[in-house]
Amino acid sequence: MIRVITVQEPWASLIGEKVKIIETRSWPCKQYGKLYIHAGLNKISKANTKAMEASALLKGKLHYGSIFAKCTLSDCVLITEDFAQKIKESDPQCFMCGNFTPGRYAWILTNIEPVEPIFAKGKLGIWYYNND
Repeated sequence: MIRVITVQEPWASLIGEKVKIIETRSWPCKQYGKLYIHAGLNKISKANTKAMEASALLKGKLHYGSIFAKCTLSDCVLITEDFAQKIKESDPQCFMCGNFTPGRYAWILTNIEPVEPIFAKGKLGIWYYNND
């Protein structure tokens, strides 16, 4: 079984392309280690201007409905104003791809690499896929 997190597009594909190396969430995660990225099935709404702008950063295709990358969840940091400002200055593209509101959590993703895509439905939170 593999640990998976579903991320909406274009954010999932931006993780796969190493543009988005921090996934921001409203909840902390203490389960560090290998984590697979699943792209949600929901299509990008043209009304979502932030997602549309972020899509312009993509070099490849979107991965709707598949587990397509793996990474290491290396750390989980409570977002403060100082942390958000540091990311904004040091990595503006990554900052643009997340919600760095103080009080949220920054999941630090490292060792991002592609995997052979596996179609899956996806779920909320961290879930497990049995690849047998």
